[in-house]
Amino acid sequence: MLAEFSITPIDKAHGHLSEYVAKTIEIIRQSGLPYELHAMGTIVEGEPEEVFSLIQKCHVNMRQHSLRVSTSIKIDDKVGTTGALYKKVKSVESKLDQGGSG
Repeated sequence: MLAEFSITPIDKAHGHLSEYVAKTIEIIRQSGLPYELHAMGTIVEGEPEEVFSLIQKCHVNMRQHSLRVSTSIKIDDKVGTTGALYKKVKSVESKLDQGGSG
């Protein structure tokens, strides 16, 4: 399962959020799941139970720093697929390397 998520401390939104993002990324690193940080969120890959548990930990952690938290989650759950975090990007890049033909 791939899950892209972002967790925003709404009452801190007027300032810089990198401090809070860093706390979340540390939790993700400790999980051992493959992940990629992007400008608008983070993508993790793992078994559904692992991914949901991780997102919950991250959300609960943010609640320690904020009175109001917004969590957005987008999931791609394809049975039997592993390594999709990198395979999907490589597939598109290979098409670009071939001149964009499909």
